[in-house]
Amino acid sequence: MGMLYIAGVLAKEGIDVSLLDQTAKGFSHEQALSWVKKEDPNILGFSVLQSAATETPKIAKLVKEWNPNITIVMGNYHATFNDKRILRKYPCVDVIVRGEGEYTSLDLARCLEKGGDMRKVVGITFRHDGKIVSTPDRPLIKDIDQLPFPDRRLMNTEYTSTIFGVKVATRKFTTFLSSRGCSFRCAFCGCRRFVGGTWRPRSVENIMGELQMLRSEGYEEILLVDDNFTLNKKRVKALCQRIRKERLDIRLFCDSRVDSSEYDMLRHMVKAGFNSLYFGIESANQRILDYYNKGITPEQSVNAVRKARKAGVDIIVGSFIVGAPDETKSEVENTLKFAQKLDIDIPSLNILGAITGTRVWSDLVEKGLINEDECWESSVYVPSVSPNTVPYEEIRSMIYDYFREFYLRPTELLKQITRMAKSQYRTAVLLTNIPRVNAIISEIRRGVRYD
Repeated sequence: MGMLYIAGVLAKEGIDVSLLDQTAKGFSHEQALSWVKKEDPNILGFSVLQSAATETPKIAKLVKEWNPNITIVMGNYHATFNDKRILRKYPCVDVIVRGEGEYTSLDLARCLEKGGDMRKVVGITFRHDGKIVSTPDRPLIKDIDQLPFPDRRLMNTEYTSTIFGVKVATRKFTTFLSSRGCSFRCAFCGCRRFVGGTWRPRSVENIMGELQMLRSEGYEEILLVDDNFTLNKKRVKALCQRIRKERLDIRLFCDSRVDSSEYDMLRHMVKAGFNSLYFGIESANQRILDYYNKGITPEQSVNAVRKARKAGVDIIVGSFIVGAPDETKSEVENTLKFAQKLDIDIPSLNILGAITGTRVWSDLVEKGLINEDECWESSVYVPSVSPNTVPYEEIRSMIYDYFREFYLRPTELLKQITRMAKSQYRTAVLLTNIPRVNAIISEIRRGVRYD
């Protein structure tokens, strides 16, 4: 979505843009290089998250060896939080775009086109006379309604959505952004540092314009990837009313904080087509929730799941994180039991990971548990470096045992079969995944992801 928004701003100003989603296409580095050769760009930009931290420079190096005149740019979370480190380590990378990239990329392209002074481009880090220079941060886009709608045809790829290998998208699927940012300060999330803790919503009218466009293009299932979709309940209700009024007939998926899950809002969402809801529950232990700075209680999670079920939400996913610094075995067990007790359909169990840009990372660096110069390109499991936490392998084993027990409980099996009989969507998911049973079982057995 980030690349599509940047492409939209560039294209609107008459700049030719091509996009490649290497992962979605399944391209090797050599195939990506072939694509670059075919497009023959003046500027090559990479959107870099932690998962691609070490692989992206390999492609950049191949491109530079083929054509040293291409300006190679990196952006997104990993690049923003590690701008100087990247430029010091990788001579093949020329510029880092920090933070939101739309208008910084436009200014950079115009500057390069005219042979201008890059020191006048706000929001970048680059080399100048043998030194690394960082220009001032670019102010956030206040009115995101001004941005062009993403043109998903540029990706030339059909996307889907999966949870533990289960393909949950059964129709033409895409992602959607109705707001940017989050005003909360969760210790495991880098969003606040990336956008300064500011939440900026799109207007209902603007959202409806894009949803109508997507519906006309045949999209029937949409995942909202907002950092905090339900922050403003009044906006959510107004949007749901418009969706019903326009009779868009779309299936929507989103997440919600448990402390902003009002029953009346959830009913509006269900009536508008919100089929699945993802709750960030995280822990059953208030001490751990306080460490995460989550700002919720276990009781709020219980009430949120109960209200969502009563409101008619079909699929409820609960996310949990274990392995915080000095979290005890009994606290891990308490969270696993809590996850089993809640009336959710899919538990997502994660071992806490530390990445640059998060408070968890900063805390571990300050305590000397992480060598920042050695680990900045990799995710680190907290239980692997924190001496007072339950060991990583032990937590992994506990999670595996939990999943096996959760899915094989007779009461759980009966409940899910009963709900499937009442849900066309669940039936469609089942039929879609029958050919993929072995792959799904393998994914469930792994049962562990970084947060």
